[in-house]
Amino acid sequence: MDFEQARFNMVEQQIRTWDVLDQDILDLLFRVRRENFVPEAYRALAFADMEIPLGYGEAMWPPKLEARVLQALEVKAGDAVLEVGTGSGYFTALLAYKARQVLSVEIIPEFTQQAKARLAAQGIFNVALETGDAARGWPSQGPYDVIVLTGSVPVLPEAFKKSLKPGGRLFAIVGDAPVMEARLVTCGGDGIHAAANLFETCVRPLVNAPQPERFVF
Repeated sequence: MDFEQARFNMVEQQIRTWDVLDQDILDLLFRVRRENFVPEAYRALAFADMEIPLGYGEAMWPPKLEARVLQALEVKAGDAVLEVGTGSGYFTALLAYKARQVLSVEIIPEFTQQAKARLAAQGIFNVALETGDAARGWPSQGPYDVIVLTGSVPVLPEAFKKSLKPGGRLFAIVGDAPVMEARLVTCGGDGIHAAANLFETCVRPLVNAPQPERFVF
């Protein structure tokens, strides 16, 4: 398989066409080799417009979603980032190239170990990986400039907003299947937050995400 041609096609046919035009991000997609973060059985599908199964009922985001979220977060070189849900470690790697430091928390220990090996193999060392349940927040290392939840939540826990620095950005996919909203929350300081819905999508839920009270008839 010609990985370089497949990578080029991914960028030109999937990512540019979904309004990801930040050249730094497009360049980064060529630099960080997605195929090295994909389970071996799915390596030939590393650049396909699809979720890639990781096991334990989890999956990698499609490439265009990863790129679109990275663009929306506007990660800067001095930023401290919290990622909830490490998964394969690929999105962690993209964040690490943009930020000063990334703390990524994963509930599945095997994913943590696999991501640690993959990131080290790529020479990425500004990432701290922890195994734990961060579905209700992870304030111990906060506050953060950027927070990203890689699984969906029915409602967005307030704890994440409280862990943002002034000017900080939080990305989460909020709602229930089949239609969810990709939401960007910005902290203006003094507990003031502005939220914008960016697009509709549907991804797998975050393990142990808090559930709203639901009426039963």
